[in-house]
Amino acid sequence: MKFAAVSVMRGDGPVKGVVHFSQDANGPTKIFGEITGLTPGKHGFHVHEFGDNTNGCMSAGGHYNPFLKSHGGPGDSLRHVGDLGNVVADGSGVAKFEMVDSLIQLTGAESVIGRTLVIHADEDDLGKGGYEDSTTTGHAGARVACGVIGIAKPN
Repeated sequence: MKFAAVSVMRGDGPVKGVVHFSQDANGPTKIFGEITGLTPGKHGFHVHEFGDNTNGCMSAGGHYNPFLKSHGGPGDSLRHVGDLGNVVADGSGVAKFEMVDSLIQLTGAESVIGRTLVIHADEDDLGKGGYEDSTTTGHAGARVACGVIGIAKPN
């Protein structure tokens, strides 16, 4: 069985995008999309715990972390489920990306459906930056756009 989800991301400024999720049965999840209006360079990219955007991206809570681990990168064994690392915007401020993640699930008790996807202003240090907030947020800065992850029709 194939599962799909989508997040339409918007912020208070020029940043916007669409991100798709695709998962076969209990396999890894493919995450792909395009975000525009960013400053060139790396930007932290995370699933946050709540699908609540009533106060913009701030009401989405912290990183989705059902196993109560420290912040890390997508390849780390010690990381939040929602830690997706960075996406890279080109000189025009466009980030086109495709990644595969084994912790992101579209079904079951730890599903990300109904949670919020957030793009941050700065680079995620993957928990290794030595800042006070490195092990909780990756020191990724302000939330510049976000969108609730909703069920989509599988392709």
